[in-house]
Amino acid sequence: MPEKIIGVILAGGLARRLGNIDKALVKIDATTLLDRAITNLEKQCSQIIINANGNPDRFESTNKPIVADTIEGHAGPLAGVLAAMQWVQQNEPQTKWIATLPVDTPFAPDDFARKLLLETTKTNADMACTSSNGRHHPVVGLWPVDLADQLKQAMMKEDMRKVDLWTARYKLTIVDFEVGQYDPFFNINRPADIEKAEQILKDQPNVS
Repeated sequence: MPEKIIGVILAGGLARRLGNIDKALVKIDATTLLDRAITNLEKQCSQIIINANGNPDRFESTNKPIVADTIEGHAGPLAGVLAAMQWVQQNEPQTKWIATLPVDTPFAPDDFARKLLLETTKTNADMACTSSNGRHHPVVGLWPVDLADQLKQAMMKEDMRKVDLWTARYKLTIVDFEVGQYDPFFNINRPADIEKAEQILKDQPNVS
């Protein structure tokens, strides 16, 4: 039986370049980015949680656990990773891995988590992240839950905020994904990116 992975949708950012709107509720092709992320992770994870700050009621219709950052001050994606790890320790203690997907990455492969786990096992790595087109995507990654305490210490006592600086302390394996007509890890940061995503869907009707 394949090892369980809990999927984590990282939706805790402030979306400043989008005018501080709720990025999770942005729609492309009439579907919210949050719903696209849920559909993606449902295909490869045993359970899904949503890391988001603010009023959790806005996501009530998803019927997914909403987990807020445990580090105050909008401390970035590492805070979301930590909050998810802590939630799993408390609620699913038998699960060893979480896979994180930023909510603004609408075209991520729906097998990335399994590929990361396969490569992590093969290389005996501590964790894994994705890459494409010569760029690493450290927040689309696979993380061991048992590093929660170490991550908390790094964030609380060292003010650790950069994902790359923290993963550099461990054996990280990087799995490259092919870029075809579009980069699978294209992410939405600006209004123009919403238009670009709509165009990708128009040009590539089979994109999930």
